[in-house]
Order: sequence, then C-alpha cells, then structure tokens
Amino acid sequence: MSQRIKINTLLQSTQTDVDVTVKGWVRAFRQNRFIALNDGSTNNNIQIVVDFENTDPALLKRITVGAAISVFGKLIASQGKGQTVEVIAETVEILGDCDPEKYPIQPKKHSLEFLRENAHLRFRTNTFGAIFRVRNTLSFAVHQFFQERGFVYLHTPIITASDAEGAGETFHVTNFDLANTPRTETGEVDYKQDFFGRAANLTVSGQLEGELGAMALSDIYTFGPTFRAENSNTTRHLAEFWMIEPEMAFADITDNMDTAEALLKYVIAYALDKNKDDIEFLTQRLLEEEKQKPQNERSEMSLTEKLQFCLSNDFERLTYTEAIDILKESTPNKKKKFQYLVEGWGTDLQSEHERYLVEKHFKKPVILTDYPKEIKSFYMRQNDDGKTVAAMDILFPGIGEIVGGSQREERLEKLENRMDEIGIPKDELWWYLDTRRYGGCPHSGFGLGFERLVLFVTGMGNIRDVIPFPRFPKNAEF
Repeated sequence: MSQRIKINTLLQSTQTDVDVTVKGWVRAFRQNRFIALNDGSTNNNIQIVVDFENTDPALLKRITVGAAISVFGKLIASQGKGQTVEVIAETVEILGDCDPEKYPIQPKKHSLEFLRENAHLRFRTNTFGAIFRVRNTLSFAVHQFFQERGFVYLHTPIITASDAEGAGETFHVTNFDLANTPRTETGEVDYKQDFFGRAANLTVSGQLEGELGAMALSDIYTFGPTFRAENSNTTRHLAEFWMIEPEMAFADITDNMDTAEALLKYVIAYALDKNKDDIEFLTQRLLEEEKQKPQNERSEMSLTEKLQFCLSNDFERLTYTEAIDILKESTPNKKKKFQYLVEGWGTDLQSEHERYLVEKHFKKPVILTDYPKEIKSFYMRQNDDGKTVAAMDILFPGIGEIVGGSQREERLEKLENRMDEIGIPKDELWWYLDTRRYGGCPHSGFGLGFERLVLFVTGMGNIRDVIPFPRFPKNAEF
C-alpha cells in the first residue's frame, strides 16, 4: 500500500518513463480504454490507458464509475489533450466494486440539495473535493498564524455549566432516563442526581474559559466545536460549528482589531497560495452559478478578485454611531427597501445592514466598534460615555459579520454591576470573577466562525456545504 503515489504528485512530476502504482476511484471509463482516475489529492484526474484487447473482459466490466482500483504501470508523457502525463496500465486490480445502477454520484451535474442528502458521498465530486481541501488548508493556516505569534493552543471544555452568551440556546447534557427523570419535592428536575451533579450543556463558546488561560499564559487560542440550539433554517446558521477564539492579556480593543485583521489576511493569502487549482475551480463554478441570476444580483468581482481585494485593502474602521448615521441616510432605508428599517441609535444591526456597509457604501471589509451596551454581552468593557462598550465586529462582503469580539471588562465592580443589571448570577461565575480579583489586567479577544470563513473563501452560498456533516433543525444524519 505504501508504494502508492498520489495523483497530485504524479501530475506535477517532471519524471517520465518510470514505473508507478496509483490508486483511486474511477470518474469515467471511455471506449473500454481510457480511465479517468481520482484519489482526492486534486480535482484533476490522471488518465489510465488500458490495453483492452489483452485484458480480461470480466475485469473491464467491473471498471465502473465509483469503483476503487489499483493500477501498476508506466508514467509517460501524454500525447492527448488535457493532460501532460498519463499511465500505461500493466495491471489493474479492482479494490472495491461499484454498482453503476445504484451509485448516486454519476458523472453529471447534481444539485447541492441532492448532494446534501448524500453527504457521505459528496466528497467525491469536484466541488466538494475543492471545498474540503480549502477547509483543510484554512484550518492549518489558523494554527500556524497563532503558533508563529507565540499563542498557546488551549482546549476549552465541550461540556460546561456556563452559557457564555447568556442566550439560553443550549443543548442539555444528561444521563437521566428522560421517561423517568428524578424530581425535587417542588417538582423541578433534580440535577443533583445527574451525572455532573448539576445542569450541564454543550458549549456555545470557549471564551470565558479562554480568558482564564490568558490570565496566566498571556496569549491563548481555542479552535473547537460549539453548539447552538437555535431553531434557525437559514443559509448562515448551524447547530454545530467550529469557532476560533483567541484571548490576549495586556491587549486593548485596537490590538484586538489588528490581530483579527491580520489573521483573516494571513489565512486567505495562505489558501490562495496553497490551493490555487481549487480556488480557480470554485471561481469558475461561481461564475457559472451567477449567470443564472439577474444582472443586478451578480457580484461585481469574481471569487479570486474578492479574496485579493480583502488582502490589498485596509479594513475600514468606524463606530457603530457613524454606521447608524450612514444607514439612516442610505437609499434602501429611505425607500424602505431594507427588511428591517434603521430607525436610529440603538438598532441591532442585521445582515442586510452589514452587507450594505461593506458591499455598497465602503466596498471593502469593515470593522465596527463601540456598540450600545444594551445589545452586547455582559463581559464587554464599558466605555467612558456610559452608553457603549469596547466591542468590535468585522463585516465581510457576502457574509456580513465574520468576527465578533471586544476588550473584556477587567474592572471587578463594573463587571459585577453589569451582571446584576441583566440578571446573571454572580455565584455561578465566581471562577470568572476571580480573574478580576487576583491580578486582573486589560485583555481582549474575539470569535471567528470557521464555517463563515470557509464560506467566504470558497464562494459557496450555504453554510451546510462547507462542513462535512451539517447539523441543523430536524437533521443529524450520518
């Protein structure tokens, strides 16, 4: 098995007239002679040339689309169009048959919805092969970015008793028999008898625990799964998704913005460099998709141009207050084209507002700062005006918010007062407050939804298409 050479390596090879072993899945078999073989290392197939006159007809019949085969033969310079090298097969071995009458992924155009229903097989298509190679590269680049800067990778808990956002949209974790749940004398669920001795849930964020690490290690980051029990069936929401959450001691809101902008530019540049073929394929795919849309709904830039655009422009930075003034005076607001009209200061910005600022007004990524404290979380540092907090959101074209973060409130009294104002019990977060009691310092952090990043870099339109097995309401297939 170890003698196998990956197709991507063979296609880039400058050596010819050498014996090679190649293995993969049949994408096409023409004229009983030409096999298009793919092993997932690239979207490009290698052509295998079979001497059908001297090959067992029973074996030829088993070379069907989707079958797994092993080929030993000679790598030669190709005389045909479309490839530089090909393999003249000496032996072909069937590793796994594939019934052509039943195999769903035939060589034809399939809808994305059909492929979601067959998510266990969709990796074998060009589109999803490209997406998940890009996802892999972005994941690696995230780690490399932080490791190069001396951050410590911290694993925060997946099972937790805290709800970092205070939104209450959590999945509960229990080992109770749900048909026979223990109750207290007052009829409430008796969590003291549960596995953890208290109510527990799947994490919505590793931030609060990440702050604990930053208060000793200075700079940490988490990169792991998070969960929201949000009954949302949009193209932007998942019940299970991955989050990147750095926390930095001795860092203010400006340091936070600088780090987030640098991270986004770093990973996009890395993917453009490492996945040229995949991103070019996805660019062409998006162009074909855009042709089906009315002219006014088409993107002004191709996918590659959009990615390069983000690298070559400094992100526009402005306050929430300035953004509200722009939106109030905007044509879609005045003509009531926004689904949610911007009435004035205090409005919670929606995706349509964020995209207007990015795509129509500034025509570049935007960082919004200093939001009203009423629409932001309890842990964000309160500004001197008493109305706003040192929060920042990064908005991207086609996506809206891709990063959300803030300088954290390090002043114990102000943090406790804010928790009292909005009814967050201090006794449950005693450990969090301890970091303010014992050597607290200014610190900042942000969260980057990994799937939204992959969505942006691949140009896909639905977040369910950039995670291998999407979890959403009424669906936990595979």
